[in-house]
Amino acid sequence: MNSAIVAPEVPTAPIHDLTGKNAVITGGSKGIGAATVARFVAGGARVVTSGRSQPDSLPTGVEYVVADVATLDGVDLLARRAREILGDIDIIVNNAGATVPHLGGVLDIEDAEWVNDLNINFLAAVRLNAALLPALYARGKGSIINVSSAVTLSPPSPMLHYATAKAALATYTTGLAAEAGPRGVRVNTLTPGTVGSPGADAIRRAIIDGVGADRPEAGGIPIPLGRKGEASDIAEAIAFLASDRAAWITGSNLIVDGGQIQTR
Repeated sequence: MNSAIVAPEVPTAPIHDLTGKNAVITGGSKGIGAATVARFVAGGARVVTSGRSQPDSLPTGVEYVVADVATLDGVDLLARRAREILGDIDIIVNNAGATVPHLGGVLDIEDAEWVNDLNINFLAAVRLNAALLPALYARGKGSIINVSSAVTLSPPSPMLHYATAKAALATYTTGLAAEAGPRGVRVNTLTPGTVGSPGADAIRRAIIDGVGADRPEAGGIPIPLGRKGEASDIAEAIAFLASDRAAWITGSNLIVDGGQIQTR
């Protein structure tokens, strides 16, 4: 019997591809955000990151702002502090996201939950970009990465509010890239697949417990590369899009999912 094919480890040798870059990364206290912060620091960037509460630890040299970017006041605070700390900003990573699954389906999602998901998963990015883009335009360079989700490609009903907000983010990214490109700013979407993280694992467990592992809502689609993703897999892809190695990439949606979602 042939053993399962397992993808190799992500290379751990540091790639100094972000030296001299100043980055703002939202949702940097755990999961993909924390891995992205660590990868950017390893790549030579100065980083300001944010979250709703102070984390227990951060990589050396990272500046942390306690701010709820689901609110306009929180975004304004983060943008102001980032400018004060970093001065010029080269990279914006809109990673913050959250949701609560509703196992009763679409009609179980109350209006307030739709608004909450739009605020944190879509409007947080729109507002932060609006606050920081003028300076990027003035300098004629920069890179923005908006983190979406593979649930937009096959949206389960318990998470339709989240999938809708993330789909709006991807559409917004495409339009912003068309405007920003001639001004020297690249804008891309990064769409992670099934990745292990505290928040995502809790959501998957809630759905599996509620509907069963064999239901489509549970997302039980085989992964051709043989494993669930790690936060470092996504961080590496974000770093690539942020770096000058991706200098001719804008308006793209990079799907990083181990081949799980087959698209044409």
